[in-house]
Amino acid sequence: MTGQAQAIILGIETSCDETAAAIVVRDANGVGTILSNVVHTQLDEHAAFGGVVPELAARAHVSYLDHIIAQACREADVALADVDAIAATAGPGLIGGVLVGLTTAKALAAALDKPLLAINHLEAHALTARLTNGVAFPYLMLLVSGGHSQFVLVRGVGDYERWGTTIDDALGEAFDKVAKLLSLGSPGGPRVEAIAKQGDAKRFKFPRPLLREARLDFSFSGLKTAVRLQAEAIAPLSDQDVADIAASFQAAVGEIVAVRSRQALERFSAQFPGQTMRLVVAGGVAANRHIAARLEALCSDVRAELIVPPIALCTDNGAMVAWAGAERFMLGVRDGLDVTARPRWPLDLADMKVVPDAA
Repeated sequence: MTGQAQAIILGIETSCDETAAAIVVRDANGVGTILSNVVHTQLDEHAAFGGVVPELAARAHVSYLDHIIAQACREADVALADVDAIAATAGPGLIGGVLVGLTTAKALAAALDKPLLAINHLEAHALTARLTNGVAFPYLMLLVSGGHSQFVLVRGVGDYERWGTTIDDALGEAFDKVAKLLSLGSPGGPRVEAIAKQGDAKRFKFPRPLLREARLDFSFSGLKTAVRLQAEAIAPLSDQDVADIAASFQAAVGEIVAVRSRQALERFSAQFPGQTMRLVVAGGVAANRHIAARLEALCSDVRAELIVPPIALCTDNGAMVAWAGAERFMLGVRDGLDVTARPRWPLDLADMKVVPDAA
């Protein structure tokens, strides 16, 4: 431990198309307070391309990041000189964007003589529920976003075991591709969910890949292909056709997530008999009310606690990075200025283990 009563951490997030910074305080009892959380979403910059363009995202981060950090400091009423450490996402993500945020954090750390904390973006998602809900270890996390779909056992800070992942598309990516196929625009997830409310979820029986297998992995590529083939078979599509396809796709996704989550909770219960089962859901897809309803019903049925942080903290943001930094900082972790950005960085690698700085 550092011996400090509290830590004030600046967090920087630039792994995809959100330019974000936040200041978070963690006290000696492990209670966190968000002093500011500023996010600039680049939807307008990428709207014409139907998805995130990595080079444009990186350029936007360069343009916005300094201003976002300054705004975070103003809103928190905290000067940069008064923070205890600088935390920044070092991966995984779009490497150009990650480099912008990490390089900025290194420059600030060097100029201000502050410790640097290189944060795994997935760990930031994994630990957010401890900021918002004070969740105790261990717990199960379901991460469903545009880039990731996986179950992770969270034993402690830096101690993770991946139980299942997608073997092809992430769930958020599948939503985006279905939205594009149906000419719904972006962001895909909210557009599909909105139109699905007007549709018949039983009209089309789309496949539920891998559900007969015992492993906890996901597969959404075949489901996406089935949607495309069905749309082509009944083209030209009426508005009702589009709504029915969206509703049927969402129903398939909801069943896949619910069945897999039940299996994961059963495994958790077997591994930790007598422990309260807690399922933490993170990532942008957590905002989907149909999926949320399926998970609520499941957790009620198996007597598990379902924890979903506020949606602003489920999508990419600086507060989750600052909090992960605070958790590591209070355990004595420090990173050198030679730390590198990573496009890929699985949570269950050995280098995620908490190793306090020798100094």
